[in-house]
Amino acid sequence: MKRLLIPLFCLLFAATGPVWSQADAPQLQLPRVQLSAGMFLINAQVVSTPEQRATGLMFRKEMPANEGMLFVFEQPASQCFWMKNTLLPLTAAFVADDGTIVNLADMQPQSLDSHCSAKPVRYVLEMHQGWFGKRGLKAGSRLSGGPFTR
Repeated sequence: MKRLLIPLFCLLFAATGPVWSQADAPQLQLPRVQLSAGMFLINAQVVSTPEQRATGLMFRKEMPANEGMLFVFEQPASQCFWMKNTLLPLTAAFVADDGTIVNLADMQPQSLDSHCSAKPVRYVLEMHQGWFGKRGLKAGSRLSGGPFTR
């Protein structure tokens, strides 16, 4: 039996490749949506599956200035984020269904500190740390476009 399992394992490994190679790679080929915060445009990648959300912006070494990632959840809940394997300092905007920013959280790279929404939300937008502040955006500011179109 052992003689059969080793060739089978080798065949399976050769066909699929090492499991860890894709897990340590950034997600770059995701759907995109254009959002706006007043006159400021955001080109956001959209992650909506549990697998996509689990990886998020991990392993990214760079990201354009007005690019971010929009996390979409099935229903409003308390959303908490951390930065394990995330190399860029980010700010998370926890966003209500109507596009209103509920709260913002600055997050440090490769930290296990948890940052949570102040109330249940379905959307979280991650941008470069300081992006919101430099534009005068804070809790109560409103996003439009994509799922926030009225």
